[in-house]
Amino acid sequence: MTNILEIKNLSVSYSPEKKAIEDVTAAVGENTVTAIMGPSGCGKSTLLRAINRMHDLYPEIKTTGEILLKGENIFKMNAMNVRRLAGMVFQRPNPFPTMSIYDNVLAGYKLNGIKLKKIEKDEIAEKSLVAVGLWNEVKDSLNKRGSFLSGGQQQRLCIARTIALKPEIILMDEPTSALDPIATNKIEDLILELKQKYTIIIVTHNMSQAARVSDKSMFMYLGKLIEYGDTKQMFTKPADKRTEEYLTGVFG
Repeated sequence: MTNILEIKNLSVSYSPEKKAIEDVTAAVGENTVTAIMGPSGCGKSTLLRAINRMHDLYPEIKTTGEILLKGENIFKMNAMNVRRLAGMVFQRPNPFPTMSIYDNVLAGYKLNGIKLKKIEKDEIAEKSLVAVGLWNEVKDSLNKRGSFLSGGQQQRLCIARTIALKPEIILMDEPTSALDPIATNKIEDLILELKQKYTIIIVTHNMSQAARVSDKSMFMYLGKLIEYGDTKQMFTKPADKRTEEYLTGVFG
């Protein structure tokens, strides 16, 4: 399997005396789903956000180490390019409230100053909405605001907005925690479909979700990567006692 992402000795500090994550090293294979698990405050979201350089937006946050995306160090790339290649889907669905469904899908192009012909826009919008299973539900309402959709539909719209830019990696930060069980099911099915074309990294508190959708799992604890490997193996025979204690509910 080809590794699309290599994280090397990555540390992120929110203040000089406190490292949110420390010395994380891991490689992620193409067309896989990787779950990042661990108790609250263990560094899951910090690790995810480092991959598309969201920490750059806060000058007090210091990052050391390397992240290679297809062999290229993301810290030497243009940050906007990195965010196009590694798209982020957040915990709460966040379609732009003043934009139509159609414009929401294409928002990344507008924000990046990329001009498209009308025919190109139409094609990208339709393809992206088809890919997330939303096209048949919204094709007659493309000019309505995205905020009129249900929570699950809004989250699929946000995923459509991410894949419209043709990323290499989709980063998902607890994408179903604000959704009901039926909408959660649809997002999980979608993740399994999307991995045919994309590499997906998902932060989740939901261990059964990690077991259902991921090929590989990372267990983070107190800012360190404790264990990383095949999900089935980790859930049945974890290598580290702390992983076992987390998975069996001793702490969480």
